[in-house]
Amino acid sequence: MPRKGNYRVDYEDDYDAYEDYEYYDNDNDYDYGYNANENGVVPESKEIQEAAKIGIWRCPICTYDNEDDMSACEICGVLRNPLVKGHSKSSSGPAPYKFDGPSPDDLVSSGMRSSTLGSKANFKTSSSPDVSRKEKELKIEVEREITIEGHDSSSASTSKEKGPLLKIEGKPQTISGDMMKMSISSKSGSAKNANRARASVSAPFKPEKWMLPDQIEDKLSQLNLAIVGHVDSGKSTLSGRLLHLLGRISQKEFHKYEREAKQLGKGSFAYAWALDESAEERERGITMTVAVAFFDTKKYHIVLLDSPGHKDFVPNMISGATQADAAILVIDASVGAFEAGMDASGGQTREHTQLIRSFGADQIIVAVNKMDAVEYSRERFDIIKQKLGVFLRSCSFKESSILWIPMSAMENQNLVDVPSDTRLSWYQGLCLLDAIDSLQPPVRDYSKPLLLPICDVIKSQSQGQLSVVGKVENGALRSGYKVLVMPSGEIATVRSLERDNHVCNIARAGDNVTVSLQGVDPNRVTAGGVLCHPDFPVAVSKHFELKIVVLDVTTPILIGSQLEFHIHHTKEVARVVKILSLLDPKTGKVSKKSPRCLLSKQNAVIEVALEEEVCVEEYSRCKALGRVSLRASGRTIALGVVTKIVQNEQ
Repeated sequence: MPRKGNYRVDYEDDYDAYEDYEYYDNDNDYDYGYNANENGVVPESKEIQEAAKIGIWRCPICTYDNEDDMSACEICGVLRNPLVKGHSKSSSGPAPYKFDGPSPDDLVSSGMRSSTLGSKANFKTSSSPDVSRKEKELKIEVEREITIEGHDSSSASTSKEKGPLLKIEGKPQTISGDMMKMSISSKSGSAKNANRARASVSAPFKPEKWMLPDQIEDKLSQLNLAIVGHVDSGKSTLSGRLLHLLGRISQKEFHKYEREAKQLGKGSFAYAWALDESAEERERGITMTVAVAFFDTKKYHIVLLDSPGHKDFVPNMISGATQADAAILVIDASVGAFEAGMDASGGQTREHTQLIRSFGADQIIVAVNKMDAVEYSRERFDIIKQKLGVFLRSCSFKESSILWIPMSAMENQNLVDVPSDTRLSWYQGLCLLDAIDSLQPPVRDYSKPLLLPICDVIKSQSQGQLSVVGKVENGALRSGYKVLVMPSGEIATVRSLERDNHVCNIARAGDNVTVSLQGVDPNRVTAGGVLCHPDFPVAVSKHFELKIVVLDVTTPILIGSQLEFHIHHTKEVARVVKILSLLDPKTGKVSKKSPRCLLSKQNAVIEVALEEEVCVEEYSRCKALGRVSLRASGRTIALGVVTKIVQNEQ
């Protein structure tokens, strides 16, 4: 791996003591090395008085004679008229503290002109009351002079709300928010530092021109389409058949899959093997992980997310559902198969529908598959439509956002063209491909800071490369772009980008990409993390307030209940620490405070605590990182959103 880079501001060797800065209270003073008499007045020597007459002034530290128009010593950088705040005479106090002066860039960020410094300035602080009356008299004049040079004398008072004070050259100065963010974010490896940097962000994010899509670009909009449904409903076969019909799978490749499937006695799985590539998936005949494929329609570039249907792999299905803009719900029309999928105790049709809706997909195509098994019966189709329609509406799907399509993937009926079988002549609607084109394009957040939840991490030991895979939820990134890897807090550089297995220069919100990173420890990049803008880090916490809706549960949810907490690509063990209130499902108002337990179909506000920290955002800030699901005993028992991030105990 390349050596980890240093992405802070580069300082000269003269300013190696930057890290040794300390914050001081307003009562601390600095001693510049000259002594005052008992009245607190610094006597001027004859040499200094004579030097003043001929247009030069002598530095009290290094005794260098400077020209009269110099406001600071040309050798050591000490101001000609330092503004030192005096206090009552005292012999006690901390020992003098010496440190090297700040770099010009530091003082610029503090509101002071860099031109007032020499090559290097050594200052020391002391509690002695060495204050010159003459300096007090010149205070107004010097402040006016600094104001003319561009330094606003009122900046110290107006910036008190921005950050801690750092005393420089006798005058309190404020470290700007940008400087604090830079120093915090550059010290990688601490999620707490990133949270502090997040809290200090005040200025709104301003996107650069390249981050916004070019309206002149003539390219298809991207649509992330999840294929969900009960096990053995034909999801992978449908996906493989579509890819074959649209030319994404060659005839040679299909013959290879067909031959291999027949050798294992699974001839009907030939199309499914285009996506189920692992030996275990092919042997068991089920999909276990989310398979990703691509094809183009007239309107969209489709990213197809073929999700597993078996109940044991619902967590993997959730990972795919979080990336979906819309969904195809595949239904097995066979007698008994549809009913099994709708069973309340273990039907994946119900659970997948609830999950896909809770993760933001509000458009759905119901593909009633295997219609050839029921002789393309219109009556069977109507029964399924009537029963499933009631359930879809209960999941908050609008009638106008539901498309119903009878089809047969195995016999290629109603997929990319009108059905050729006369037994399906009663259907006069769209084919599946046209139905996909009829979906409305999703709204993308291009102008917000980068957020890319990491779905998978690819490490190449031989080439020493590290890549992450995921969907850009907000903002944009490109090659050479600096990103913050959370929750580790490390800075990385984007080496290259790939979209649809092709190298690209820019990836924007909505794109599924593979991002090659450099300058970061591979062991500190994990699935479930988030790539974000260095100045706008995502929150990291393990204590949240959630607004949830409880699904069909057999056991009430109590305080102390242990649950599985799912958010984007992360799963953590969670515990219910508080049940704050019950909500009226119609109005959303509090109907009861501090209930003892939660039952089926109830809406509530609860607090949960996780074992480990996760990357999260409040739903109002980022929907993709604010949606959650709660599971127990292999079933999804509640769905909800993050309404508040409770700060972790320090």
